[in-house]
Order: sequence, then structure tokens, then C-alpha cells
Amino acid sequence: QVHVAESGGGSVQAGGSLRLSCVVSGFTLRRHCMGWFRRQGVGQKLENVAAIHTDSGGTFYPDSVKGRFTISRDNAKNVVYLQMKSLKPEDTAMYYCAADSAISPENYCSGGYYAESDFPFWGQGTQVTVSS
Repeated sequence: QVHVAESGGGSVQAGGSLRLSCVVSGFTLRRHCMGWFRRQGVGQKLENVAAIHTDSGGTFYPDSVKGRFTISRDNAKNVVYLQMKSLKPEDTAMYYCAADSAISPENYCSGGYYAESDFPFWGQGTQVTVSS
């Protein structure tokens, strides 16, 4: 049974940093795609803010976070991280970790082609609030 759990959210001032962690159980990270998404408000759609292929380390970021967010993984610990720096009030959102337990093609993951529906397993989310 796959379980995904995020931690590390909180409140920071603009310009600050936070690191989110995502612990995965139920399968071992090898050649998988892991992603971080956020929802900025009720009724807002999920935005993919980062993805990583856990074998190659190849990553994807949208322009909205490129250069400020860094996704990484520790396969030995089955953990994926999202380091966020230079945070802005518009980064305020609930952040979700998403996992695909199927073997993933590297270019599909790091090319940003993974949609919300491609990830079968999700955590409960961790809130990030950035004040101005």
C-alpha cells in the first residue's frame, strides 16, 4: 500500500525560505517520477511546480518558480524534497506531493509532461503562507 506524506510547511515572510519533505512508503524510489503541486485557493486548479525522475535526477519547473524552487531526492531514504527560496506572497498555497509507482520514462517526467492525472498517489498537503 502506497503512502505519501508531506511536511515542512509554515509561515514565512517574503524573501524567506522553506524546505518541504515528502516521505514515500509502499515502493522504493528507483526509476519513478515524483512531483510537487500547489493549489493557491479554493476552486483554483492544481499547478505542477516541480517534478523529478528519481533515477536520472532530471527535473522540471514551470517559469513561475524556476530559479527559486529546487526539487531533489534521497532514494536511500525514499524522500523527495522541495527547497523554496525567495518566496513571494503569491507562493502561498497548499502544497502536495505526488507519486507514480510505475516505472517512468525519464524524458516524460523531466520534460514536464506529467499531468495531475498521471500521479495515482497523493499526500494530504502542507500549507505554505508567505506574508508581505
